[in-house]
Amino acid sequence: MNKPPRVGLRLTVLVPAGVAVLAGLDGALLLLGLPAPVRSARLEQVHGPLMVLGFVGTVVALERAVAVGGRRALLAPACLAAGALLLLSPAPVVAGAVALLGGTVGLCAIYAVVWRRQPSTALAVQALGAGLAVVAAGLWARGVAVPHLAPALAGFLVLTVAGERLELGRVGGLPRRAEDAVLGCAVAWWVAAVAGLLWPGPAHVALGAVLLVLVAVLVRHDVARRTVRGARLPRFMAVAMLGGYAWLAVAGAIWLAAGRVLSGPAYDAVLHAVFLGFVVSMLMAHAPVVLPAVVRRPLPYRPVMYAPLVLLHVTLALRLLVGDAHGQAWAVRAGGVGNVVALLSFLALAAGSVLLGPATRERAAGPAPAAANVATPAGAAS
Repeated sequence: MNKPPRVGLRLTVLVPAGVAVLAGLDGALLLLGLPAPVRSARLEQVHGPLMVLGFVGTVVALERAVAVGGRRALLAPACLAAGALLLLSPAPVVAGAVALLGGTVGLCAIYAVVWRRQPSTALAVQALGAGLAVVAAGLWARGVAVPHLAPALAGFLVLTVAGERLELGRVGGLPRRAEDAVLGCAVAWWVAAVAGLLWPGPAHVALGAVLLVLVAVLVRHDVARRTVRGARLPRFMAVAMLGGYAWLAVAGAIWLAAGRVLSGPAYDAVLHAVFLGFVVSMLMAHAPVVLPAVVRRPLPYRPVMYAPLVLLHVTLALRLLVGDAHGQAWAVRAGGVGNVVALLSFLALAAGSVLLGPATRERAAGPAPAAANVATPAGAAS
């Protein structure tokens, strides 16, 4: 088996992802019509792909590359990181889009390597998600507007997480019919996302139904339903994951009821229910496992981690349930600022915790024996 790439190489790839998220949050403030540290129309233009592929995509690909091992595996996250930097540079936007496309193709290649080692339904679901990332990046490079690519971008991250949760469920004796149901949802998502480019109305309704079925299956079988009754890290991770599922159901309900949403309050609501409510919640939940696997330093659990998690959900509820649902611009802006603060505060907290290391009491007691097994992503466990 190939050796994992050195930590220095991983950090070289991870740093641009950090730059991408900061620039993406700056762009979010600009899109809300608020003052931002950097004022640039380009940040507004590239906000979605920068956050989904440049930030989260780089982290996902890096974690998979570490699991596979070997320097060649780093090409995928390196291309995604380079794409993020190109989007922020004076280079043509298409240059960044092409680099992102190369990174998503590289991620599919990583899944192909893992598939040859140990094929599974969970891996197939994640690979289908990576395929949607290729579709989104390729069409964006050809000039297709981001609102038309939302189902593919959302599918990339939702199916990636679904595959990870499926992998963990197998350890706990997940029924075969549940695996088949998730795989069926992944295939149906592909069909709906592609069909949405031609028949957006019916396809978005179908996508909403698929999403609600997927949430129902995942929640029914996720170990988070049991570990939420635990304590410390297992409970924090479970709370974050269950909260994320709730927002994913909100997105599914909007697509099912509204059909085609390419702009306006419904578009804002469905996108941020997925990318903030679900994806960021899952990032917070998995960070104590994924980050140590990437940087080789522990991210200790601290009760203060609940603060950004609660802030994220409260301000997202303000944005969607008051702002978007009732046309209150002040609530959309206030909620958006709260979303930015929540993500920034969690990133700062995570970085500080990694640098400080475990608290004295935790060092004396030793590592928690079961914490890492509660929500270990498939790639980190490989």
